[in-house]
Amino acid sequence: MTTVDTTHELDHHDEGSYLTPKYGAMGTVWDWMTTVDHKKIGVMYLFAVLFMFFLGGVAALAVRLELLEPVRIAADGSITGQLFGGDGEAIATGNQVYNRLFTLHGAIMVFMFIVPSVPASLGNFFLPLMLGAKDVAFPRLNLFSWYIYVSGSIFGIASIVLGGVDTGWTFYTPYSTTTDADHWRVLLMVLAAFVLGFSSILTGLNFIVTTHKLRAPGMGWFDMPLFIWAIYATSIIQVLATPVIGITLLLLIFERLFKVGIFDPGLGGDPVLYQHFFWFYSHPVVYVMILPGMGIISELLSVHCRKQIFGYRAIAFSSLGIAAVSFIVWGHHMFTAMGELASTIFSALTFLVAIPTAIKVFNWIATLYKGSIAINTPMLYALSFLFLFSIGGLTGLPLGALATDLHLHDSYFVVAHFHYVMMGGTVIAFIGGIHHWWPKMFGRMYNEKAGMLGCVLVFIGFNLTFMTQFFLGTQGMPRRYASYVDEFQFLHSLSTYGSWFLLAGFLTHLFNFIHSLVAGPKAPPNPWGGLTVEWETESPPIEHNFHHEVLVKHGPYDFDTVVPPHCDERDFPLPPQDQVRAH
Repeated sequence: MTTVDTTHELDHHDEGSYLTPKYGAMGTVWDWMTTVDHKKIGVMYLFAVLFMFFLGGVAALAVRLELLEPVRIAADGSITGQLFGGDGEAIATGNQVYNRLFTLHGAIMVFMFIVPSVPASLGNFFLPLMLGAKDVAFPRLNLFSWYIYVSGSIFGIASIVLGGVDTGWTFYTPYSTTTDADHWRVLLMVLAAFVLGFSSILTGLNFIVTTHKLRAPGMGWFDMPLFIWAIYATSIIQVLATPVIGITLLLLIFERLFKVGIFDPGLGGDPVLYQHFFWFYSHPVVYVMILPGMGIISELLSVHCRKQIFGYRAIAFSSLGIAAVSFIVWGHHMFTAMGELASTIFSALTFLVAIPTAIKVFNWIATLYKGSIAINTPMLYALSFLFLFSIGGLTGLPLGALATDLHLHDSYFVVAHFHYVMMGGTVIAFIGGIHHWWPKMFGRMYNEKAGMLGCVLVFIGFNLTFMTQFFLGTQGMPRRYASYVDEFQFLHSLSTYGSWFLLAGFLTHLFNFIHSLVAGPKAPPNPWGGLTVEWETESPPIEHNFHHEVLVKHGPYDFDTVVPPHCDERDFPLPPQDQVRAH
């Protein structure tokens, strides 16, 4: 992506990496707590969102364990298949606990993990590096957004400690205005989502300004890596859409505290109005979740295929196209609450978003064609993404069509579709991105065989868990039920067994990363042969990112004409230039 202009040297040749401690133990802790270094903030975000992923995953495993077999009441009154209870009131108690668990799973995964996952961690760490900048535009604002995220997460965890909420992660009224009327649990969880929104807004604002103002000399808009384009489009959605959910949740808090009639029909309010407000934010936020993952996939495929990305400008503009269309399709979540004309319009608009998404998928597949594909952990995750996300996208079509949505609405088909897009898309890309950039972030390599084993386990477990749910949904199994009729048991059992494979895969990655930090071999500056700017600096980067001012002299994916920085030409030979010109 860049070369280094040695005429603009900085006086930092002897500085250590950003991980090098400068003080004693307490001084180091304080240094991290008060840092304005985007890399340290990105690392803190990374470990925080992974901890939230763990909490949300535990809730999901408990939900699947409850659904391993249906609840049965024998002739003697004994109850089997109920995880959260014994006898007597066991079913009612178990159902309530089940509701709290899937609510916690959804709220934690959406608001505390998947929304901030890629932008706040990998975006914070690599956006300035990929732009050739020393830091983000507003370093102190960046630190402030981190503490806002921590504060919001504390409110959410407090709600869990107090017993959790059972409103559903969407906080639909009147559930959220009437449930636990004499307790603070619901208020704390809603307040958590409200506070976390400010972190998203500030982070998005920071990234937009950084992208506009701090690009390295010579880096035009179409010299930026596609990961930056994806983060930029994501930031636009964060800044424009998040205030809507903030106002909505604030109104919800006011209604609950002061009995102001806004959404609760018992007070003269309109619950469908809440749904409009909520989904006007929450459908764009689906693309806040997936767009950064798409940016990661563009980097993984190009670098690990050693090939120019196919259709660079089409992929870049499709990111902005997805961001624009995301604001006008919220109504497809409410087909059953709208008239025929509105439903038809929103159905047509829903299909529109498939166009820029399909552009990306076709271009990624074209990039694979005749590429020099390296079979490693990041590449396996990129290939997994293409398979899983394509299923997620294609299964969205029957949900966008009015006739088929009538049957599939609120069924397990919706659960499976959502997870194929969000987990099969964003989470798979996120884990692939961590493996891709792990050597650069921490200066250590991981065990490649263990990484690929973990990927295979995750892939098998994911499909076993959620592919079965498509069949459950088409057969009429409603979501959010703690029990079911006997004929659904086989598919539910397969889904639960799949969740255990998922757990095994993620634990494999966890132990692999821990081993890497403790005893992994030292990483070279550019282990994969990438051309983007972050591979110019050491692994891990120095505190000020670069020893020299960066000058951009070639594109981010010019693998046919440029030897990657810090790499031997014998390891990365260039094709004959007459073939390149003919191509």
